Amino acid sequence: MLLSTTESLPNKEIIEILGICRGSTVRARNIGRDIGAGLKSIVGGEIKSYTQMTTVAREEAFNRMVNMAIEIDADAIINVRFATSVVMQGASEMLAYGTAVKLR
Repeated sequence: MLLSTTESLPNKEIIEILGICRGSTVRARNIGRDIGAGLKSIVGGEIKSYTQMTTVAREEAFNRMVNMAIEIDADAIINVRFATSVVMQGASEMLAYGTAVKLR
């Protein structure tokens, strides 16, 4: 599966657009992370537990997007993007999306 943030792939011809494929996950904070984050906000610096949480969420959303593309027999996903949104206080969605295509 080829993946790209661009609209085209070098030396490849897009012969069919299969549609948008996407993957998402919703993650909630927990009290342990919040206590550590509160302490870290006093002294400054990276909040590693949140960094790890968003990294895992991004990977899961990405993998779900790729799996959706595999299910529709895509050869590649172009224009790959990530977006986040707040679902409720303390919970956010991570979304990965792109255009599934067939190549020649």
